[in-house]
Amino acid sequence: MKIKNILLSSVLLGSSLVIAQTPAKTTKTAAPVKTAPTGSIKFIEYDLPNGLHVILHEDHSTPIVAVTVLYHVGSKNEDPKRTGFAHFFEHLMFEGSENIGRGEYMKLIQNAGGQLNANTSFDRTFYYEVIPSNQLELGLWMEAERMLHSKIDSVGVETQRKVVKEELKQRNENTPYGSLNEAFGHAYTVHPYRWTPGGSPEYINKAAISEFIDFYKTFYVPNNATLSIAGDINVEETKKMIAKYYGSIPKGTKAIPRPTEVEPVKTAEVRDTVLDNIQLPAVIMAYHIPAQGTPDYYAVNMLSTLLSQGKSSRMQKSIVDKQQKALFAGAFALPSEDPGLALMFGITNMGVSPTDLENAMNEEFEKVKKELISEEEFQN
Repeated sequence: MKIKNILLSSVLLGSSLVIAQTPAKTTKTAAPVKTAPTGSIKFIEYDLPNGLHVILHEDHSTPIVAVTVLYHVGSKNEDPKRTGFAHFFEHLMFEGSENIGRGEYMKLIQNAGGQLNANTSFDRTFYYEVIPSNQLELGLWMEAERMLHSKIDSVGVETQRKVVKEELKQRNENTPYGSLNEAFGHAYTVHPYRWTPGGSPEYINKAAISEFIDFYKTFYVPNNATLSIAGDINVEETKKMIAKYYGSIPKGTKAIPRPTEVEPVKTAEVRDTVLDNIQLPAVIMAYHIPAQGTPDYYAVNMLSTLLSQGKSSRMQKSIVDKQQKALFAGAFALPSEDPGLALMFGITNMGVSPTDLENAMNEEFEKVKKELISEEEFQN
């Protein structure tokens, strides 16, 4: 397994939260070519003249279809004085459109026997419907309405201001270990990953409707979106419907801003302690890693699986089962467009200090550096 160019940030959270970082050299790898590897899911992809990227996968195993639209806008595209806009739009774009009444998005899909939702990350906002395949045209029309005619008015904005502020309050104040979000502020000093997709309710309060309209016209355009359809479809018929509903949507005219900040290499350990309303302290270690799509990212992702996925994983067997120093231990790499983080964490068992748990976790990391993975462990 090839693992290099990793910058360590270690965080201790519980009664306290701690972040530590050690120096490492980072490199930037060219993005891979978009091709389907042998044996992978078969799909076709193409672009409309307006820039909309389309991906289609035909699968008749069940009579359902997923219609998804990914907009290439996340929290890293926001103004530092207006954080939370991408997440706010995840909510706002359910308010209706010129041809879909307020509150009708959910009803239309649910009445058709489907389900829908959306989510926001550092890099993108994602909307989807899973519907019976005979309702494909409904899903395509609704997402086209969202792209072209979303309703951005005072009623919708004020409604979603309240919703988003309450969601952030519940997440940050009433969710156990909710203060983990503060780790990102310590792991980054320059790159916009230093704030989380939730953003700040303060900035959402300050924003004028004109700012929301400008954000919509900048990012929610066909040349900044990918339409993916998978399931019980006829590809040629689906192409005709896509041309019908999306072909006439004009390409965005505004320049789409992309962050250019490069996070400087850390040369010293960073630690912090954050009090949280919890019963058991937790230890979180955040390592800087290469971007998604690079060979090293997939190596780190595999490392996370080795350390924490399943009953036979190293952290589970050693720290949780054998040493009983953690009630729970886990690891995962955050997929991100720019170099991001891998998080390793554990919740201390009763009577175990955060320092003892941190030492036990570090022992497992040292073993990974020194010992090869056996074939049996790899297969498990």
